[in-house]
Amino acid sequence: MSDGEYDYLIKFLALGDSGVGKTSFLYQYTDGKFNSKFITTVGIDFREKRVIYRSSGADGPTGRGQKIHLQLWDTAGQERFRSLTTAFFRDAMGFLLLFDLTNEQSFLNVRNWMSQLQVHAYCESPDVILCGNKCDLVDQRAVSRRSSARPGGDVRDPIL
Repeated sequence: MSDGEYDYLIKFLALGDSGVGKTSFLYQYTDGKFNSKFITTVGIDFREKRVIYRSSGADGPTGRGQKIHLQLWDTAGQERFRSLTTAFFRDAMGFLLLFDLTNEQSFLNVRNWMSQLQVHAYCESPDVILCGNKCDLVDQRAVSRRSSARPGGDVRDPIL
């Protein structure tokens, strides 16, 4: 696809505490690369990816497919950049809310991020994908599947 050729433009904003791996997550998704050197995002940055979405019928993928241009906005997790990053909430069409499976506080802070979304997002009930990151660090894991259970012990999120 050339620069102007796409059917849909979708903007996602990645949110979460500082150090949960938002930048690494986005680089891995867009470029298939992991950089072990931790670089703190200052303010906001973004990555782009083009994908083809083909709806599935009983006989497999159908049609020519929809060309989708994803803009993945990477926000700084530090409190000092919060007023800058919340300005981008209204333009986002959805949110990736990340927490670090090796840091229980980052999981507990998901509630604070959801509160921020309710105040600053484009609508009262924005589309949010919750992602537990750093699942490869099994021996350092601090957030268990039980921690993520909904009332009644129902764990429905396969990402965790």
